[in-house]
Amino acid sequence: MTTLPLAGIRILDFTRVLAGPLCTMLLADLGADVIKIEHPKRGDDTRQWGPPWAGEGADAQSAYFLSVNRNKRSLTLNLKTEDGRALAHELARQSHVVIENFKIGQMAQFGLDYENLQQTNLRLVYCSITGFGQTGPYSQRPGYDYVVQAMSGLMSITGPSDGEPHKVGVAISDVIAGLYAANAVQAAL
Repeated sequence: MTTLPLAGIRILDFTRVLAGPLCTMLLADLGADVIKIEHPKRGDDTRQWGPPWAGEGADAQSAYFLSVNRNKRSLTLNLKTEDGRALAHELARQSHVVIENFKIGQMAQFGLDYENLQQTNLRLVYCSITGFGQTGPYSQRPGYDYVVQAMSGLMSITGPSDGEPHKVGVAISDVIAGLYAANAVQAAL
C-alpha cells in the first residue's frame, strides 16, 4: 500500500461552509488526519443543507456536507465552555496544523488564536481563511462568496452585457480560497 504524502500530519479543523471545509478535505485526501470540530447541539450547519440528500428518511444526510467533509473525523465541542476550550487547546497541542475560517477576533475570544496556541506548540502551522485578510479597512467584515465576487468585479463581467451583474454559477471565490489555503498549508509544512 502506498503511503499518502500527508500521512502522520494531524489537522484540527474549525471551518464551516465551503472554503475551509474544501481546504481540509483536500488535505485529508492527501492522507492528513483531520479532526473537524462541530457545534455540540447541531453539528456543522451544512449537515442540514439539501436537497440533494444522500440516503432516505431518517438516514438521509446532506450531500453537500458529505462532499466537502469526506475522510475527516468529527468531534463536537462547546467552545464557549472552559472544558471545551481546554480540550481544543490539548488537541491543538497535539496537532501540526490548525485551520479556521471564523470572523477576525472570534478565535481570540475563545483563546484559540495563533498567539495563544503557539505558546504550547511552537511548530504549529495556523491557517486563518478570511474574506479580507487579517489587517486593513475591511478585515473586520465577514466575507462571503457573493460579496467577494461583487467586490472583485467578477460579477460585472457575467450575465447579459446590457443587464444587471450576475453571480457566477458556482461559489468560485470560496473554491479558489480553499485551494490556495490547502497549498499554503502544504508549503508551511
